[in-house]
Amino acid sequence: MAVMTVLQAVNDALHHAMGADDSVVVLGEDIAELGGVFRATDGLLKKYGPERVMNTPLAESGIIGTAIGMALYGMKPVPEIQFLDFIYPAFDQIVSEAAKMRYRSGGQFTCPMTIRTPYGGGIRGGHYHSQSSESYFIHTPGLKVVVPSTPADTKGLLLTSIHDPDPVLFLEPKAIYRSVKGEVPEGDHRVPFGVAATARAGDDAVVLCWGAMVHTALKAAALAAEQGWSVQVLDLRTLVPLDEEAVLEAARRTGRVVILHEAPRTNGFGGELAAVVAERAFEHLRAPILRVTGFDTPFPYALEHIYMPDARRTFQAIERVMTF
Repeated sequence: MAVMTVLQAVNDALHHAMGADDSVVVLGEDIAELGGVFRATDGLLKKYGPERVMNTPLAESGIIGTAIGMALYGMKPVPEIQFLDFIYPAFDQIVSEAAKMRYRSGGQFTCPMTIRTPYGGGIRGGHYHSQSSESYFIHTPGLKVVVPSTPADTKGLLLTSIHDPDPVLFLEPKAIYRSVKGEVPEGDHRVPFGVAATARAGDDAVVLCWGAMVHTALKAAALAAEQGWSVQVLDLRTLVPLDEEAVLEAARRTGRVVILHEAPRTNGFGGELAAVVAERAFEHLRAPILRVTGFDTPFPYALEHIYMPDARRTFQAIERVMTF
């Protein structure tokens, strides 16, 4: 197996999907000759040509609207939104059209499209290039929401997304695009939706997390180990569909739950996870469910290091549940 970064795994998955299926096309701002702002689509134009690798105007609603039309006519478009922060002009197309196509047509039409977009902080991008707004889309029935944390899962989940018959929002944690490396299987490697992964085993507490925060949780769990505490890190991988059974198994076994995400605290997905645990595993809890999150403010530029959860804040939450 080749060792790749997360970014290289995205590129590898796109190359494989386009090579195996002529109906797979990519479109977005500067994704052709430039290869995208992060170079995720580098080399695709040269190999597959301008009919399958298309630059678009700076118009997100047009990008997504065009991709919806392609999907309805039997193609598998993979539109790129340059940053998740820029997706809002296309919000109506995503939640009112793509997400509802199967339901409104009584199953006659599906909308097999994968919206790729970098999300989150960690690159000092300021408040217009650092948002984690996954909860807006998790709230919309008909959409799948996928967030990988490793190169292997990036490739496997992206290929699964491209071949899914319904729309998928594929969130790429840009903070770890180039900093996280790992072995990636060759060929048609796919990772199923709705199956969480244990990034670190543990029996005293569990940290529920996804994307770049998985690596923050691993650092915090290592700090906890120095205190003699065994902390599981559960990487959800897909937020919709959610592996509720893995979440509940970890909560029941450890009795202590910490939830970690970059998004603002209020109405973040952590609140839903806490509700799932409280409703179905309450009698097993030994401490309150704690959330470590971003703050209820716009994402700051100069204070990014304070806004984003880090290993110290996460360890403090672990310490609280362990000493409750």
